Amino acid sequence: MERKKLLDIVRDKIRFKHYSISTEKTYIHWMKHYIFFHNKKHPKEMGKVEIEAFLTFLAVTKKVSPTTQNQAFAALLFLYKEVLNIDMTSENIQALRAQTRKHIPVVLTINEVKDVIDNLTGIYQLVVTLMYGCGLRMSEVLNLRIKDIDLGFNKVYIWDSKSLKDRTIPLPLKLKDKITSQIKSVRNIHQDDLSQGYGSVYLPFSLEKKYPSSKKETKWQFLFPMKHLSKDPLSEIIRRHHIHPKTLGRNIKEAVEKTDVDKKISSHTFRHSYATHLLQHGTDIRSIQELLGHKSIETTMIYTHVVKELNKEDLKSPLDF
Repeated sequence: MERKKLLDIVRDKIRFKHYSISTEKTYIHWMKHYIFFHNKKHPKEMGKVEIEAFLTFLAVTKKVSPTTQNQAFAALLFLYKEVLNIDMTSENIQALRAQTRKHIPVVLTINEVKDVIDNLTGIYQLVVTLMYGCGLRMSEVLNLRIKDIDLGFNKVYIWDSKSLKDRTIPLPLKLKDKITSQIKSVRNIHQDDLSQGYGSVYLPFSLEKKYPSSKKETKWQFLFPMKHLSKDPLSEIIRRHHIHPKTLGRNIKEAVEKTDVDKKISSHTFRHSYATHLLQHGTDIRSIQELLGHKSIETTMIYTHVVKELNKEDLKSPLDF
């Protein structure tokens, strides 16, 4: 039997642990970069010194951001621990760290949020409105399933998000009728898919193996599905996945261009605006931390600085004296 290549083993391990396709691509990219940086030397023959040299190279020569350097480091830790069974966390790896710059997030006023949303059309308008109304990350809003919307208790359930901490968020009552209508629409789409011999959906955490019939249940369908069926890159099954992040991002960009808002806006801007507006209206910082799903209160505290900057109304330029 032919022996598997290292990166094929890595892919199998990543998929076994149910990491996303984007994480798989990112990890493979950094592992390849690491191996080529050290002249195709096998990672088993390398360790602390080589990892430090690679991370330092990224910071000093490539001048990557702290986030990118941490991403590369996470990929290498995964390679050693999960694939090579070598735990590098105890090695106290000391590399020159990429320079950290504290950025105050871009925040929109309530009127600016409304202006952008009004220039969105179709399903994208509902997606962005829900994203702002619940303070969701793009990945969280796109991964919502019908079962995650509790219309009885007016709650949105976020499972296993970036912080690995499940949470519930109040469903904006203004959106209840539109969400109800969207669920009905998804039900109709799903019934049509089933009638054509399709209708299965990707399930996380090996649920497809444990509950094989669940993949065709309506409650597991994505709340914001694609217009067309597509081939699952992992299983190669023809399925209806959720709206593609790039498509949503493009629609947000086009909507912004139709407004007079000259701020740098991304999908995450609506999450920043949600937190800031809650803080401005008296919601306590701990509650905002829970709503956003932040592990650390320090992450949430950035919004107190944002509000502080926005409240400097009494400070004037000498030109206005």
